[in-house]
Amino acid sequence: MDFSPFCYFCFLGQNFNNMGKSTHFIGQPVYNQVIKLLDKQQIKQISLETPRSEAYVKRLDGWTHLVIMLFGVLKHFDSLREVEIGMKAEVNKLHHLGIDYVVRRSTLADANKRRPQEFFAKVYAYLLERYGSFLSDSRSKGEQNTWEKLLYMMDSTTITLFDNILKGVGRHPKSGKKKGGMKVHTVMKYHVGVPMVVRLTSAATHDHYLLKEVHLPKDATLTMDRAYVDYAQFQRLTEEGVCYVTKMKKNLTYTELSSVTYVSPDGLVTHTDKKIVFEKGAIRHQARRVELWSDNSHKSVVLLTNNFELDVKDLEEIYKRRWAIESLYKQLKQNFPLYFFYGDSVNAIQIQTWVVLIANLLCTVISRMIKRHVSFSQLVTMLRLTLMYYTDFISFMENPQNDELIIMAEKANAPPKELDLFD
Repeated sequence: MDFSPFCYFCFLGQNFNNMGKSTHFIGQPVYNQVIKLLDKQQIKQISLETPRSEAYVKRLDGWTHLVIMLFGVLKHFDSLREVEIGMKAEVNKLHHLGIDYVVRRSTLADANKRRPQEFFAKVYAYLLERYGSFLSDSRSKGEQNTWEKLLYMMDSTTITLFDNILKGVGRHPKSGKKKGGMKVHTVMKYHVGVPMVVRLTSAATHDHYLLKEVHLPKDATLTMDRAYVDYAQFQRLTEEGVCYVTKMKKNLTYTELSSVTYVSPDGLVTHTDKKIVFEKGAIRHQARRVELWSDNSHKSVVLLTNNFELDVKDLEEIYKRRWAIESLYKQLKQNFPLYFFYGDSVNAIQIQTWVVLIANLLCTVISRMIKRHVSFSQLVTMLRLTLMYYTDFISFMENPQNDELIIMAEKANAPPKELDLFD
């Protein structure tokens, strides 16, 4: 059955207007259930401890600022005007959120300019510490390999800006003004599924910037793409007992120490395994170069690692897992698109980016609390549509009778194409 958007909203409204007969009715709106995942007193304390976060504040403290920004992000509002109108539309429910007035957009704009983005970064770090174990435990059942328990992936994504307030990447266009850009550098633990380490820089910052700052536990495995080439950091990881797996650039200069070629029973070369050494100034780093050949084509891929013991199949699988962080970026861009910003200062843009990451983390926690499979995009869509409804959101999402509503809300979203190692 095909529903137009108008029919869908009528159906949704009819379903929720019968709350007197529904077992999902609750005296708190859905958004209140979301922000209960935050610790209000702890958030207030973080704001007090962050320099300049509460300076010259009359009413809009850090907690209220976070709640309003999160409301705008979850509702997909494109401007502070929409945020203000959205809050006015729900004025009779704001007391559930601990807000007793509608904040003007001029006040929000000023707060986005003045309150340091470090406050929101600290909130994200606090929530990650609070829910990290829960997220890891909910996904780590049944792992087959020891390296899966401490598998991390590193990558970055660029957000294009309309103004050149952050230095963009690439050449200047022949006509028109070059746009700025912000790069989000992240490290994600495989079984957690949300960024563990985040750094926000201008788009012109090289990817390997984050490699210098990351310190992982001993016996951890880090996988990344070929942009992260830094012999000094590769050697540091080796000395710290951290295994890395990356794709090797073609133009790297090295000395070959040993080489073994493996051939299939059909006489085809499956892979070559070489021990090599990189030398640059005082830096000397030994590594393993593994070239894998595709069964059905003449393509090959070259992996680089400091682990001389892992089976080639494990190396291949580890590098494939790197695509989990690509899926994370697609998830963020699909469900919390940063097309419009609530301010044109660097601080305002960084605040909104942190709030998007906080929203993604909270939605991930909620998705793991639901005791049946619901796609992430379905969950975010239903959350947006029912954010101020008086219903038990988790109970509603767990009820199979509501599948028609949930599928209708997100029927257009398809899963991303599964990548091949040789793409």
